[in-house]
Amino acid sequence: MSTYVIHIKKKALKQLASIAKKDRMRIIGVIELLGENPLPPKALKLTGRDGYRIRVGDYRIIYTFNSKQLRIAVIKIGSRKDVYEIVD
Repeated sequence: MSTYVIHIKKKALKQLASIAKKDRMRIIGVIELLGENPLPPKALKLTGRDGYRIRVGDYRIIYTFNSKQLRIAVIKIGSRKDVYEIVD
């Protein structure tokens, strides 16, 4: 059971749907674990903008969290070569 509420933006859901099933299942597992601990040891703070990233194989999950409201927002999911582009 998560202590944080996880919200995945529509764009991130579309990106997740386009990923191969094997990798998609791993990414979903990591997102669920973020609900328990939004700052796991492998999470890194993004430079130049708000948010964090966590690596899952060749993919990256870009997210933010609010510890006061206990909410996590998954902003973007994608391969490392294009996931760091500025997000709306």
